[in-house]
Parts: sequence; structure tokens; C-alpha cells
Amino acid sequence: MQTTLPPTTDIITHLFVRVDDQLGPVPRHPLAKLHVSEIVALGLLFGLKGTGFKGFYRWISRDYLSLFPNLPERSRLSRLITRYAALCAEFLGEPSFFTIIDCYPIELIHPRREGRAKHSLAKKSKDKGRWAVGIKLCGVINDFGEIVNFGWQPMNRHDQVFYPLVSALNGQSIVMG
Repeated sequence: MQTTLPPTTDIITHLFVRVDDQLGPVPRHPLAKLHVSEIVALGLLFGLKGTGFKGFYRWISRDYLSLFPNLPERSRLSRLITRYAALCAEFLGEPSFFTIIDCYPIELIHPRREGRAKHSLAKKSKDKGRWAVGIKLCGVINDFGEIVNFGWQPMNRHDQVFYPLVSALNGQSIVMG
């Protein structure tokens, strides 16, 4: 049985409506071309798309400019998304009685390419018996499958560095790892 996905336009529209309903009326600067809910929706789309920002901007401006007709140029949009990134925390789930915490290694580059960039976030560590260069993403998930809290560290760090994610839920939830 094959399921068909809705068109990307419908997904973007649904995401924007959810963001707009969740944020409510947020005042915007009189000279701003985008509403805050549009900026946050674009930021969430960028996170969901999982590409670099240049590729994301090329995709959104090429294929979906009709949905965002006042789209600013790339560097301005990047600064706007960074400025309103804190509003994305409103879309995290609420802790439930039981929550789960787990870490996932994300390999960013091949170990042969380690050290080529001067300021790399990725660090070398063993993962599943082989060397990898990347980061660890840690998430706290409630019983509805919603992300309650998250964090990341270089791959060579121990999982205990994520204890502050657990202590933030002290008295609200039982966290299992």
C-alpha cells in the first residue's frame, strides 16, 4: 500500500498557519516586510529541510516565492531567522509523566577530512566501533513523541554533559535514558 504525501505547498501553508496560531499577534517593525510568524515558519522550514542555508534560500526563492512574496535577500533572511530563533522554543512539547532522553551521533564529515576547517564544530570519536567526526544530538521526548528539550555537543563528549537537560525537568517528569 503506497501513501501519497501532500504537495509541499500544502505542507508549508499548514506549517505557517500553525506557527501563526501559536504565536498570536506579535508586533512587527513598521518597515519590516515579513511578519514574525513568516520568519519563524521560514526558520522551521530551514531546520526541516536539512540543507545548507544557501541551498535552502535557493530552493525557497526558486520554487515558493509566491508563498513569500516579500522574501528579503539571503543574508538579511539569515539574520532575521537568527534573531527570532528563541520563538521556536514555543513549539516544544510539554513534559509528560514519563519522558525519554537519548543521544544520537551525527557524522558530519569523513574522518579523512578532519582538521581541514579551522573552526569546526565536529570532533573525532568512536561510534559503533569505527571512527567518526561529528556531533551528538540529545533529545528529551514526551509520551506523545514531541521534543521537550534538546541539546548538542561535539561527538567526543560523554553523554553526562546532557544532564542539565534532565535537571531542567526536575519535579515535572520522570526521565528515562
